[in-house]
Order: sequence, then C-alpha cells, then structure tokens
Amino acid sequence: MPDCIFCKIIKGEIPCNKIYEDKDTLAFLDINPVNPGHVLVIPKEHYKLMHDVPDETLSKVFIKSKDLMTTIKKATKADYVAVSIVGLDVPHFHVHLVPRYFNDGMAAFWPTKKYNEGEAEKLAIKIKSLLK
Repeated sequence: MPDCIFCKIIKGEIPCNKIYEDKDTLAFLDINPVNPGHVLVIPKEHYKLMHDVPDETLSKVFIKSKDLMTTIKKATKADYVAVSIVGLDVPHFHVHLVPRYFNDGMAAFWPTKKYNEGEAEKLAIKIKSLLK
C-alpha cells in the first residue's frame, strides 16, 4: 500500500527503532508512546484490519507479541504489559504492547456499562447464530 506509513517503515523509507524483524513480522517502538517501551507489532504484508489477516500470519504476529511482552516487561521494569488492537489510527493491522505500572495513573481498561434485563441473553443468541 503506497501511502501506508507502516508499509513505508517496512520498506525502510521511514526510519524506526526496530525491536524485532523476521520475514513476516516487524516490531518497533511507537513514536507516540503511552509509556516508554510501547511497541507495535505488525505483519509485513499490508492488511487493513485484524479480520483481513490470514490465520497463519495472525498467529505469527501474536506469538511474537507474546514473546516480546516478557522482554518489554523486563526491560522497562513494568508491572505488566497491556495488549491492545484498535486499528483506527493507522489502517495497517497492528498490535500495541504497552508497558503498564500499577501507579501510572491510567485507567486499567475502558469504562464499563450494564446490560438491560434480557439484553445480554438476546445478544449472545444473535452472536452465536452468526458464527461460522
């Protein structure tokens, strides 16, 4: 994808601080980190969203993400490493690995909501009915 910033990083047209690279994946420091050590893991082939990524490629990205989490945690002395897949900021599938600290002042997760009575059951049935 010629205009994709991550594709340009993969081609070496834009510099990055590489953490890991193999023939299928690339991991590098986010230029706007949530916390220092925030890493992005991407497939080298362009896929816009997670559901576009072939299972074999997706597996490689997540296995490498798991490996990197342990290393990032050690390197940053983080309490844990959060995993996030948002996909809206850059239209090239990517995994965020964010070092987190129990006292970093950030929310642990999104704000939660409650289902109205019977709503959860109906939604579960609908989702299950659409499974392949």
